[in-house]
Amino acid sequence: MGQVSINIRGRQYQIACDDGQEAHLARLGRYLDQRAEQVAASAGSVNESLLLVMVGLMVADELADTSAELESLNGEKTAAAREEAEKEAVKAMNGLAERIERIAARLEGT
Repeated sequence: MGQVSINIRGRQYQIACDDGQEAHLARLGRYLDQRAEQVAASAGSVNESLLLVMVGLMVADELADTSAELESLNGEKTAAAREEAEKEAVKAMNGLAERIERIAARLEGT
């Protein structure tokens, strides 16, 4: 089991993680520290608990926005795929209609 030391606003936190996840967890810790600095700069003097709640809400809001954007992109991709499938179906039906007409013309000619 790995362990990472994360520094948020000058305080050290020892966090356990799966082996191989140390670098990722360290990056996340630096991101939280940056966000905490931003919130502290704009909110002024607030206690640590409130600061961490505010940072958590900010990160959750970013996650929600990203999730909504991803859902929208997936919806557009799905709509484009559906439209392409409809075009292919129309082409196939047109091809079948032409074949039926040729067969009908041959039958009429006999």
